[in-house]
Amino acid sequence: MLCGDWHTAEDLVQITLAKVFVSWHRISRRGAAPAYATRTLVNAYLAGRRVKRAGEVVTDILPELPVEPPEPELRMVVLEALAALPPGGRAVVVLRYWEDLSVEQTAAVLGCSPGNVKSQAARALSRLRAHLGDELAELSGQPGRC
Repeated sequence: MLCGDWHTAEDLVQITLAKVFVSWHRISRRGAAPAYATRTLVNAYLAGRRVKRAGEVVTDILPELPVEPPEPELRMVVLEALAALPPGGRAVVVLRYWEDLSVEQTAAVLGCSPGNVKSQAARALSRLRAHLGDELAELSGQPGRC
């Protein structure tokens, strides 16, 4: 009744049972198991509602076909180019463009200023473009810029 979805309800019950099991030695002595389980269930539901996530969207349209994974040669070339970067530049590129962190989040993780992240990203991307050159376009099968 809380969530209106059978599958989410099953997940909530599983979370509640796990938490009650962990605390069973405390709550069984006080005779508070039903109240504790109810409160735990409600807290788990509310915590799940607070989490910002996309969730599932029911639709009658089939999704697009998955993207073909890149060729192993392309992956090896990109990894080699990343390995050629200095550690700071590599960390910025991975955090900004692989982990999709913002400039501010990347700066917080690395313990530096946002300006430093921007300048390191610019230098690292410039080095990657110079290192990869036309090789990336050849391997990816797409003409043009990297």
